[in-house]
Amino acid sequence: MGASGGSIDKSAKEQLRTVVERIERLEEEKAALAGDIKDIYAEAKANGFDTKALRKIISLRKKDASERQTEEAILATYMHALGMLE
Repeated sequence: MGASGGSIDKSAKEQLRTVVERIERLEEEKAALAGDIKDIYAEAKANGFDTKALRKIISLRKKDASERQTEEAILATYMHALGMLE
């Protein structure tokens, strides 16, 4: 199955159709989940939470402690170099 304009057999066509349909279904699910997440952030904002801080917390929780510490150390080094820390 090359990328050229040639024909592909019936089995390959069906496999291709299945792959495309699976991807489309997952893209629809992803869009629905993104909408749900947006709604939760809106709810949090309505309850007085800072959504930018919440997004940062979510990002940090995805990382292990070592990765977070390394990132924080680099950030502190850069901030110090720029005179942003005393």
